[in-house]
Amino acid sequence: MYFTVTPRRYFVLAAVALTAALGDACLSLGMKHVGPVSLHHGLTFTALLATLRQPWVIAGICLLLGFFAAQLTALSWADLTYVLPATSFSYVIMTLLARFALHEHVSITRWLGVILIVVGVGYVTRGPSLTHNLALEQPAP
Repeated sequence: MYFTVTPRRYFVLAAVALTAALGDACLSLGMKHVGPVSLHHGLTFTALLATLRQPWVIAGICLLLGFFAAQLTALSWADLTYVLPATSFSYVIMTLLARFALHEHVSITRWLGVILIVVGVGYVTRGPSLTHNLALEQPAP
């Protein structure tokens, strides 16, 4: 079963991709200000409070909450096998943010991986967005 592609649905898929990438970038920036955290020695309450006082970490958490809401919305009208590839463009956005906003080195191998993701997403999204599942529609005995 296919659904009608509307601007609102494109917006939801774009919101998933953007909020995931921006949220992860904010968390990365915030954690660089906090410094190394060792789970081997236990995450102390003081270290947790220091982490949660970082504005970039708070912004990242808020953006990832937005990602979660948009992801739930998308999954309400499309299959997981459609939503994840369609929103995996966030990997492309994340790589661009890492390179140009966070000034991280991105190797040629990673750039080739990004190109492979784009090609794969284009291939996978050509299929149906919602499959007909009789098991979910039958009432329980």
